[in-house]
Amino acid sequence: MRLKGKKVLSLVHHDFEDLELWYPILRLREEGAIVELVGEKAGETYIGKYGVPADADYAFGDVNAEDYDAILVPGGWAPDKLRRFPEVIEMVQHMENNKKPIGQICHAGWVLVSAKVLEGKKVTSTPGIKDDMENAGATWIDEPVVVDGHLVSSRRPPDLPDYMREFVAVLEKK
Repeated sequence: MRLKGKKVLSLVHHDFEDLELWYPILRLREEGAIVELVGEKAGETYIGKYGVPADADYAFGDVNAEDYDAILVPGGWAPDKLRRFPEVIEMVQHMENNKKPIGQICHAGWVLVSAKVLEGKKVTSTPGIKDDMENAGATWIDEPVVVDGHLVSSRRPPDLPDYMREFVAVLEKK
């Protein structure tokens, strides 16, 4: 139970990539972390791209990022929706400003682009948003996982074991 007592926000919205949401949540819970799903509406059931449901524990406005040790942003098409909420942007910026772990995979980089936290960072993502990441000031690297301080990024579902190994290690040190 390497992460006992750690609290993690996991953002959720419709059309999340099912594995990119659930694999990290389950992996962190295996290590003893408390992972809470936060969506536009508390209690709403969000459906992933392949039909897997996820119920939001809280609404964006109900949580204070100060109370959490890390944040996870899933991929899929959800990031394009998530980045439109000022509360989501504020959560990501809080994590960045306080050097708390931020996990992002696949299209999740869009949320970090909108939060304007990528300047000077080394990251990866799905190759489809490479230009967006670079235009936001990041150095994009085509690797399964890239760790830059407290920021852990990954490309796609086959990279999940590498992604979570590194995210757990970064969170354990905080």
